[in-house]
Amino acid sequence: MDPQLPNGNGLRAFDVHHVLDVPTDVGSLEDMTIRHFPSYSEARANLRGVLDAANTGVVTTLERDHTRFAVVDGELLRSQLAALRPAHAVVTAEGGGWSAFLPGLPIAGEGEDLDAAIDDLIDALRDYASDWNDRLHVVANHEANWAVAALVELSTDEQLRSWLLTIDTIAEQ
Repeated sequence: MDPQLPNGNGLRAFDVHHVLDVPTDVGSLEDMTIRHFPSYSEARANLRGVLDAANTGVVTTLERDHTRFAVVDGELLRSQLAALRPAHAVVTAEGGGWSAFLPGLPIAGEGEDLDAAIDDLIDALRDYASDWNDRLHVVANHEANWAVAALVELSTDEQLRSWLLTIDTIAEQ
């Protein structure tokens, strides 16, 4: 249908009259009005509101010393990091065993079978995230790996296994 022609009821084809799938039970407007707190003191005084707003998935911020911080539901952040930063793990069979590594990161695992190699890689990821938070976050060739460290810190072993074993991962070399 030509979008410039009336569609029979006097409306253009692309006129929008209804917004679908908008939840109506998100709480009162009063509850959702304050999502940005200009100071730590205001955020602390309204901590329940800060956490409630973040829990609903809306952007929630607070400022301290001219730095803006976002308060985010941990599982929402974890799932978004996993989607935005695919593992692209490389898994290979070699020398009677298996090895797995993440290209561009000093993280690898090995084992007698695929499961053991992935378990070892998960252990290596946990060690790396701990080291990153302790000291590597200020090292030039590691500071950009915040997303990996955060993803590891926010994930269970099973969630990491799922992230590592995406369909594009098992590419035997």
